[in-house]
Amino acid sequence: MTSISSTELKSITANLGADRCGIAPAERFDGAPNGFHPRDVYSKCKSVMVFLKQMPPESIQAENPVVYAHTSHILYDLLDKIGLKLCYTFENRGIHAVLVPTDVPYLEWNAEKMHGMGLISMRHAARNAGLGILGRNTLLINREMGNMVYIGAILVDAALEPDPIVTGFDCPPDCSLCLDACPVKALDGITANQKRCRKYSILQHPRGWDIYTCSKCRAVCPYKSGAG
Repeated sequence: MTSISSTELKSITANLGADRCGIAPAERFDGAPNGFHPRDVYSKCKSVMVFLKQMPPESIQAENPVVYAHTSHILYDLLDKIGLKLCYTFENRGIHAVLVPTDVPYLEWNAEKMHGMGLISMRHAARNAGLGILGRNTLLINREMGNMVYIGAILVDAALEPDPIVTGFDCPPDCSLCLDACPVKALDGITANQKRCRKYSILQHPRGWDIYTCSKCRAVCPYKSGAG
C-alpha cells in the first residue's frame, strides 16, 4: 500500500474542485445508529474523507425556487464526481476507497414518517472530519463558508492523518431564528421532523423532479455565509 499525506490529499481534492476537505478516523463514528457506521457500509473502512462545495450564496435569495433546487442538484452531481475521481486516485496509489452517495440513492425509508437515512450521516461525517458544527437548524455550518455548503464523502481502507474536531465555535447564544422561521415547526434545535419538513418544502412536479420550495432555516441563519 502506497502512503499519501494529508497535505497532498487536500491539494488533490482542491484541484478537483472541492472548497474544503477533512478526514475523520472511522472510530469517531462509533456512536452512529446500528447499520449506519462507515464500517457497516464498507467493512475495510479506516478513514472517512469528507469534502465540501459552497453554493453561490445568492442562489437562496431567488424568488423562484427552481433556482435553488437546480443549483442543489448540480452540486450533488459535482460532489459525486469529485468523490469518484478521488476513488480512482486512491486506487492508483494502492489504496482502496468507495463512494458514498452525496444525496440519493439510499435504502432506509419510513413511508409513514417520511423519514429517510443515507448510508451514513453526511452532516455528522463533516463534523467528525473537522469541517464545522451542527447548527440548531441541523445543518452543517463551516466557520468560513457558513451553512451554504454541500457535502461529499468517500470511505478509505487506509489510516489517514485525521483533522481535529472544531471547538470554540457554536451557534450564537440564545439564537432561535431558524426555529422561529420554520413555517411548520419542524425544528426543535436538535433534530428535524422530516415528515413536516418534506410535506411543506418539497414539491414533486408531475414530470418527475423534486423542487425545494422552502429553505427559510438556512436563509435566516446569521452564519449563512460564514461567521466572519
